[in-house]
Amino acid sequence: MSEGTPTRPALTTLSEDEEDFREVIRNFAEEVLRPRVEEMDRNAKMDPEVIEALFENGLMGIEIPEEYEGQGGTFFMAALAVEELARVDPSVAVLQDVQNTLVNNIFRKWANDDQKARYYPRLATKDLAAYALSESCSGSDAFALACRAVEDGDDYVLTGQKLWITNAAEAKIFVVFANVNPEAGYKGITAFIVERDQEGFTVGKKEDKLGIRASSTCELVLDNVRVKKTDILGPVGKGYKVAIETLNEGRIGIAAQMVGIAQGALDHTIAYVKEREQFGRPIGKFQGVQFQIARMAIAVEQARLLVYNAARMHDAGQDFLTQAAMAKLASSEIAEQVTSMAVNLYGGNGYTKEYPVEKLWRDSKIGQIYEGTSNMQLQTIAKQVMG
Repeated sequence: MSEGTPTRPALTTLSEDEEDFREVIRNFAEEVLRPRVEEMDRNAKMDPEVIEALFENGLMGIEIPEEYEGQGGTFFMAALAVEELARVDPSVAVLQDVQNTLVNNIFRKWANDDQKARYYPRLATKDLAAYALSESCSGSDAFALACRAVEDGDDYVLTGQKLWITNAAEAKIFVVFANVNPEAGYKGITAFIVERDQEGFTVGKKEDKLGIRASSTCELVLDNVRVKKTDILGPVGKGYKVAIETLNEGRIGIAAQMVGIAQGALDHTIAYVKEREQFGRPIGKFQGVQFQIARMAIAVEQARLLVYNAARMHDAGQDFLTQAAMAKLASSEIAEQVTSMAVNLYGGNGYTKEYPVEKLWRDSKIGQIYEGTSNMQLQTIAKQVMG
């Protein structure tokens, strides 16, 4: 390389704006979230003050343009925020992630000017949203939807049930996928904007989960819910395209959550092994423990590089499908491995709720399940690399 040839920055090198943004998120997580983590997990309930603070600090509309009261940031910044929040509380991270990488992105790519004017300011400043695709028989097979939408004049009437909907207990705005023409299969799927207070719309049972307990996961019941045609997102019958493209982006957000979980566990473990003494000295002085810490650090770095690469590719307008699937698959597996090792290094203490790593271990498991199981990611990767 000749002298003076410009070099590209490393994937983990942040711009000044990104560095400042990360510092703001990190301070927020430590000051606002850290004192509430244990109570929210124990009660399986999100503190309303946390949601209010997320909006007040501009974390719910990161990519929403400033003209609509958003931050006008990048997708990479949205992923960065998820990672930093997940270091402290993955439940809050996924609440914020669904708002930014799923719902806000749907509006960014598919909403018309009128819909953006009506909903963007609400999404950026006050109203939590949820993404309602999954049903009892349409988990990995996301397009086997039973929820129906029947045309009636200027409206569609929605009937059906949705399950496992993140943010449902607190959300005011829902993006609901229903089929307007079952005979057409997935080509009948359409995305609708549904308000929480609409007649016939009910938020049902809240799931009692292993991990990310403060994050609400509920069923939705739609009993002849009338939705105006002006509240359809994208073309009628193109909901499958809306869903696929959005989930591809959302997987990067989940991958960032997993990186945050793993980094949080590593941070806790390093501090612990420096203080915990056995045989007259801190256990961190033993080579066997040091080797395990080194492997944990390597794994976290591997996951972070995959996630940052996928997010950078997204912002550069490149095809990131394969990289998103790789990032989601690898980071979710790494998060479980790193948090499990953290529990091991804490010994008996790690198995108790008095210490933080058992929660991160529980929180990590969902990464291999939601927004596309590990097998679905493998299928996507295999199809892409094999042509």
